[in-house]
Amino acid sequence: MAISKTSQHLDRLGMTASTLCAIHCALVPIFLTTLPLLGLEFLSNEWVEISMIIVSVFLGTLSLSMSYRKQHHKLLPFFVLFSGFTLIAFGHFSGIEKLEPILIPLGGFTVAAAHLVNWRLNRTCNHPHKDL
Repeated sequence: MAISKTSQHLDRLGMTASTLCAIHCALVPIFLTTLPLLGLEFLSNEWVEISMIIVSVFLGTLSLSMSYRKQHHKLLPFFVLFSGFTLIAFGHFSGIEKLEPILIPLGGFTVAAAHLVNWRLNRTCNHPHKDL
């Protein structure tokens, strides 16, 4: 059961990080001009965004992999996770500026949803599967 608790903690952390990322991506364009006044201009730095994405990819892949191997053996959380990262990547790199403030937060919330789906699947699977 230790793997389940670890995975649940990672899912909670992943949901939190992904939601914060989505909120960050939605609000930074709105408050871009006020960030320097508040000493928060680093939040608009592209490396902050890329770092948040890398942390989310790492947490998501680790958490979902652990749950898949040891708990539920379902691929749905992976499909939701990679759909979210596809939205983020398209929003970031498509060059269509009108889509960026829509797709990136939507992708962040989709990544958070992948953790939620994984967390729920772990809760319904009340025993760890034996290694095959």
